[in-house]
Amino acid sequence: MNLEAFLKERTPVWERLDALLDRAGRRPERLGHDGLLELGRLYRGTLADLALARRRFRGDPVLDRLEALVLRARHALHGERARRRGALRAFAAHGYWRLLREHRATLLLALAATFAPTLLAALWAVHDPGAAVGLLPGAYRGAANPHVHNLPSGAAEQAGLASTIFTNNIRVTLLVFAGGLPLGLGSLYVLAYNGLLLGALAGLTIQAGTFSVFLRYVLPHGLLELSCIAVAGAAGLGLARALIEPGTLPRGESLRREARRAVALAVGTAPWLVLAGLTEGFLTPRGIPLPAALAVGIGLAALYWTLALTRGRAPSA
Repeated sequence: MNLEAFLKERTPVWERLDALLDRAGRRPERLGHDGLLELGRLYRGTLADLALARRRFRGDPVLDRLEALVLRARHALHGERARRRGALRAFAAHGYWRLLREHRATLLLALAATFAPTLLAALWAVHDPGAAVGLLPGAYRGAANPHVHNLPSGAAEQAGLASTIFTNNIRVTLLVFAGGLPLGLGSLYVLAYNGLLLGALAGLTIQAGTFSVFLRYVLPHGLLELSCIAVAGAAGLGLARALIEPGTLPRGESLRREARRAVALAVGTAPWLVLAGLTEGFLTPRGIPLPAALAVGIGLAALYWTLALTRGRAPSA
């Protein structure tokens, strides 16, 4: 194929690609599904034209035209991926923490719904352990016995324990999050019930003289885990607030808008929940000394809330 025939056959393709790029601008999604497929097809064809032109028409001005067109199309198609990666990094660095700060009212309510029952249940269990133990599921009723803390030590057993813990933590978090839809009552119930269990266990171990053992097994993961569950509760209560106080928006639109923010908050919390689960599955069974348990538990929680306080600030003007 000579240059004249090449230009006559392929120029309409390049012009069509150029027109699509003009329509897309910096947002290729404007083209829609079919437009994006066509853009990709034309890009691949033009890329093949460039390879052919480099072999047969070296030095001709058509090379400059094709190189510029290919670079422009490449940026339109693949630059969006880089922008998305940048947006993900920005969300992890600041966006998640700012979103958490925006939910501070519902977060405080979620924390109160967790720790107020914890304190009351602990006081109750200390003064009336016989009644308090009836609150606990059967699997937890041996917690006051100093000889029941025989957790797995082998790697395979610990991996199995970690898997069980992940499943339970995710289940509780989903329940707390979804519980916001029935006007927040489900979220408040799950948070309060978890707080009651924790407080009853703490009170029973105080009564039995095994509180230090309880702390060794709860502290390394517990503070961060409870923080994550409270944040999921804040997201769920945000859904309830959108239904109860939609403002000037219809309730459906208010719920959809808040749901996007709530899901983003839940997704951003997931890695921290995984970290808590790893700590619970692989570090807690080792029965580390109480000072080390304090250091790990407080350290993880302090890292999380320090990031919330420092990274959650609104950007300066």
